[in-house]
Amino acid sequence: MRLSNYKTSNPAFSGYFWDGGKDSTATMSVTGIFIKSLFLIFIISAITVVIWKLHENGMQVRWITLGGMLASIIISIVISVRKHWAHILVPLYSIAKGCFLGGFSSFAHTNFPDLPYQAIGVTIITFFVMLVLYQTRLILVTKKLRSVIITAAASIFVVYIISIVLSFFDIKSYIWGTSWLAIVFNIVAVIVASFSLLLDFDYIERYKNKAPKHKEWLATWGLLLTLVWLYVEILRLMQKFAIRF
Repeated sequence: MRLSNYKTSNPAFSGYFWDGGKDSTATMSVTGIFIKSLFLIFIISAITVVIWKLHENGMQVRWITLGGMLASIIISIVISVRKHWAHILVPLYSIAKGCFLGGFSSFAHTNFPDLPYQAIGVTIITFFVMLVLYQTRLILVTKKLRSVIITAAASIFVVYIISIVLSFFDIKSYIWGTSWLAIVFNIVAVIVASFSLLLDFDYIERYKNKAPKHKEWLATWGLLLTLVWLYVEILRLMQKFAIRF
């Protein structure tokens, strides 16, 4: 089976990245992805702590946060067209995400001091719960499940894009408020992000020891995309509950 025949909601795991033959005898391994993930999570965490401390010391980090978000988007686009640069671009992506998460988390910490820590904890727990569910096959990644998750993730992405565009015209979308509709949307986003981890696990398991070694950077990037998305959605949901209640 060609790697490009498999689909997932995570753009980092799209078929584009798996086209072509192996460029060496070394192949992608779970251990390699695990080590790279730890390395990149360390980078994100370190940058996040630095930005957080700068904010606590009175420095305005709004533009750093915005810059990190835009940089991560641009780097992601470049990775999608220059996949062989992933070993350089993915660490840069982690630095950009650290800048974004540092500002995003510090803003939440200002109003709700414990929420970022709780969101990190919930994200970690969710990751391991989904991993256990996948490994024990309590949830089977079937073709139908993949289709549902892909459709849901794409729909959420479109809603966010439309909301951002509307914000340029001073039109505030319902998803940014604390209404029950906004809360339900956030809950759905958290669930979809959680289930996207199942697709990532399944993809890695299918193509470990088959895909070229350098694809580990792309697989690691895919996991980071999902984990960051999950953390952001969880923190936003907690903020809405804190404000409302």
